[in-house]
Amino acid sequence: MTELFKLFWVFFKIGSFTFGGGLAMLPLIEREIVDNNGWMSREEFIDIIAATQCMPGVIAVNTAIYLGYHMHGLAGAVAGSLGAVIPSFGIMIAAATFFMSFKEHQTVQAVLNGIRPAVAVLILSSAVRLGKVLEKNKNTYSVAAASLLLISFFGIHPILVIIGAASLGMALGRKGAPNRNAG
Repeated sequence: MTELFKLFWVFFKIGSFTFGGGLAMLPLIEREIVDNNGWMSREEFIDIIAATQCMPGVIAVNTAIYLGYHMHGLAGAVAGSLGAVIPSFGIMIAAATFFMSFKEHQTVQAVLNGIRPAVAVLILSSAVRLGKVLEKNKNTYSVAAASLLLISFFGIHPILVIIGAASLGMALGRKGAPNRNAG
């Protein structure tokens, strides 16, 4: 299997078997990229997730594009993004058609009620795993708690929180960095 097809296939599988959107896909993406294929370290993966969440668009597609480009240039970006998009597109067309016909049906409602908590746990699992990797930084939990408060309780837009956290990170990084102009 060529590397481009393998990249396509990895994101195709992820896109085909994940419900709940990009954040719910993170554990599967991480397992495939870091654990199963060794395309990057866990720390590199965390950096990519941080970068791709700052970009507009779906996190799985952004990650597929970034990783594909990193590995194989433009051809890799196309292969990864097509792998991530094709299943979602097909599933959405089929689901919309099905849902419109049966949206009030008791079985459909029961299935959706069963899926919702599983998706919430997938998102929580991603947060816990990200927190474990990030705990090396003493400010991680403070920034996470402040971000949660600002977004959830004060209604501050997530983009503003990201910009604030990035600014804080830069300020703290400069504070701890040696002065290169001295001496």
